[in-house]
Amino acid sequence: MSTWSGAAAGGTAAGQGPQSPPYAPWQPPTDVEQRLYEAKARGDWAGYFDVLAGARLFHALPRPWVDANPGYFGFFPYWDPRTRRHYVAVLTEGMLPCPAPDPVFFEHSLGWYAERWENHDWWLAVDPGSPCEAYFAATPEHRRMWTHHAERVSRDAQRGTLRTLRTGGVHQGPVARGLACGALLCVHNGSLWNAMGWHGTGFGGERRRLEEWWGITTREEWMSAQERLLKGEMSNSAWEFVLEVRRAVAREYGGPVGIGHWREVVGRVVRDRIGQAAARGAEDLPDPEAETRRLQRLIGRVVRYEARFRADGLLGEGEYVASVLAWDYGRASKMARWGLGARFCDVAEAEQAVVRAGRVAQVTYRSWEAFSAGYVLGRCLHFDDEEFGVWYEDMLRAHRVLTTDPGSPWLTIPW
Repeated sequence: MSTWSGAAAGGTAAGQGPQSPPYAPWQPPTDVEQRLYEAKARGDWAGYFDVLAGARLFHALPRPWVDANPGYFGFFPYWDPRTRRHYVAVLTEGMLPCPAPDPVFFEHSLGWYAERWENHDWWLAVDPGSPCEAYFAATPEHRRMWTHHAERVSRDAQRGTLRTLRTGGVHQGPVARGLACGALLCVHNGSLWNAMGWHGTGFGGERRRLEEWWGITTREEWMSAQERLLKGEMSNSAWEFVLEVRRAVAREYGGPVGIGHWREVVGRVVRDRIGQAAARGAEDLPDPEAETRRLQRLIGRVVRYEARFRADGLLGEGEYVASVLAWDYGRASKMARWGLGARFCDVAEAEQAVVRAGRVAQVTYRSWEAFSAGYVLGRCLHFDDEEFGVWYEDMLRAHRVLTTDPGSPWLTIPW
């Protein structure tokens, strides 16, 4: 296996790095680095490994090697002449550099490293050069200890929590607002909501995500999906159509719109539109009565979801979902970052898309709560089929976190 030189300090003993001058006051970038630092400070190496076992660990690989070996992973240790040892450096999320074309970072668990480690003489370097750094031997006996921690610590503990990049993240302004439009998914996945320099699940993980969920394998496909999301063209147009009719009726009559009146107007609009299209000579038009029945059934689904939303606090008493475009805009905020993690774009392009997502959301909605209700309704109409299962419950939990946690961007960034 080839080696690749990395800029990091070596170590001389398990759990101990070389002596360094006293550090200036340091703010750990995330909760992970803080817990590593605290465990190291009290000499609690079992606690240190518990944190590692629940964390995402990233290892840098040269992009040319990755492109030449698709589907493979390589260890690229660095040599420290002071200790005369090879170290494999892994970084936690808060210590990752800004995404660049080369190198790219792959994410794996501590248990994965314990199983796949290639050379007993290499040592593990965790966040080298930082105050929470530590260095560990990686013999089979040591790796059995890694496996022990990995088996008893869940990597799902961060899911459903609000995680913020304290240093290096965006906290206010247009970029932060756009990033916060993707916060529901960030809370659900336990991701850093305000990390513009996104690595996500690593280069390979983000490419798999885009291919498996979106069918995206090229930059051109990513650009097309990003633009369609920002224009609100990715979700089912019928959803927005029925809500648009309700908004128009409410403006005309100046009050709540009953379901019967809503269904009646939708039917009239559908018949008129299809009739006008037929008069122009359009072909392959749907049957107006069948189309009316389909949309009226959709109205029933929307009404039942809104009733559940009110019962669960997603909507206030007497409130309605104004639009489901948040489903596209929220995913546009995330698509920008997924594209960056997969290197289908650079940081500047991703940031521009994030800012656009925030702007179109701001034009469409009047509050974070209204945006959230629109996003959750779109997600439920797409996935949930009125089961009120995990597709709904996961977002309800994330909504509650974002509307109650004092550090939430939905409470600190004015709409």
